[in-house]
Amino acid sequence: MKYYAVAQGRKTGIFTNWPEAEQQVRGFTNAIFKSFKTQQEAEIFLKNPSFSSKASSPSNTTPKAYPATDYPIGTIVVYTDGGAIGNPGPGGYGVVIKDKKELKGGYNLTTNNRMELKAVMVAMEALGAEKAPIVLHSDSKYVINGLNKGWAKNWKKNNWIKSDGNPAMNADMWAILLDLQEGLDITFKWIKGHAGNPLNERCDELANKTARKKDLPPDINYLKSIDTSISHE
Repeated sequence: MKYYAVAQGRKTGIFTNWPEAEQQVRGFTNAIFKSFKTQQEAEIFLKNPSFSSKASSPSNTTPKAYPATDYPIGTIVVYTDGGAIGNPGPGGYGVVIKDKKELKGGYNLTTNNRMELKAVMVAMEALGAEKAPIVLHSDSKYVINGLNKGWAKNWKKNNWIKSDGNPAMNADMWAILLDLQEGLDITFKWIKGHAGNPLNERCDELANKTARKKDLPPDINYLKSIDTSISHE
């Protein structure tokens, strides 16, 4: 889950969803704001925002999206995002399949990485019968590197043990992603989160809203992993 620190805007402080933070800075002259992965980082920024370069005001910035010409005609463009409040905590994910559909969901107790993985998984499941090329964007280096650099494949070959001898986290999800990848013509691309891309921001909005819903289902495999780690202590 992201934290948005607004040091100069209509209202200053820390916000936990982009639409609310955006209201404070959009159109506000010389707004200063930045997104962070932890509340502590956001608080440090508010105390001394000058340590970081001033963010551009949205009123002076044209939101950037990948131009259609970057991809062959007929390419399916997908954006995903996910996070957990408190990490671990209530979590949600969001998926935008451009010009087609939006998908969302969540659990009452999970982690940031699991929701990032879940978002990609849901997108790939929705496109399981798709024959056209797909470009999937995520702001999670954990997800993108795990797939593009072959980390997940190596973990699988080693029975989900990493090179340092420790168990690979979230093996249940990585295994599903590797299987889904086999049936798709898909490319994974990392993008910087909250850098003005409207589809990335929309995914974050879907994830945030879902994480705050009541009566979310349990993330069974995450709960199992907790039980296993406790039993080995």
